[in-house]
Amino acid sequence: VLIIGGGDGAMLREVTRHKNVESITMVEIDAGVVSFCRQYLPNHNAGSYDDPRFKLVIDDGVNFVNQTSQTFDVIISDCTDPIGPGESLFTSAFYEGCKRCLNPGGIFVAQNGVCFLQQEEAIDSHRKLSHYFSDVGFYQAAIPTYYGGIMTFAWATDNDALRHLSTEIIQARFLAS
Repeated sequence: VLIIGGGDGAMLREVTRHKNVESITMVEIDAGVVSFCRQYLPNHNAGSYDDPRFKLVIDDGVNFVNQTSQTFDVIISDCTDPIGPGESLFTSAFYEGCKRCLNPGGIFVAQNGVCFLQQEEAIDSHRKLSHYFSDVGFYQAAIPTYYGGIMTFAWATDNDALRHLSTEIIQARFLAS
């Protein structure tokens, strides 16, 4: 699993809960964010920075996905909104790099803000992701701490089998998680 951003460690915490995940690489642009969050927000990461499967890379996410020789089954973009420094993580160059280092059958997931407040963000992401992936969609989740309370997430893959999972498989995966 590759996490882009996520310096607070909360996404890392969730990924480490899945014991079948063999390795986790997190690329964070600012080492200070990780250091600060380790010290002052320990509940966010719940010790996940010490997981033996975890590797931290301090680098720009766009640079990493376009330069690495590593490949991943899952890429999660746990980034800020597409303004300022986070803007580059919503570009075609970033999505192309993610596609390049995603294993066949893998999936890319990214936050896309609050859809009813930021419709253009989702439309733009869909347009760009569709250029690189054959199957692109969105889902929403309640995030009470985020402005608007309901966040939208994009996902993209070339694996059409992900759309055809039986209810039994989904239930088994849910129970195992």
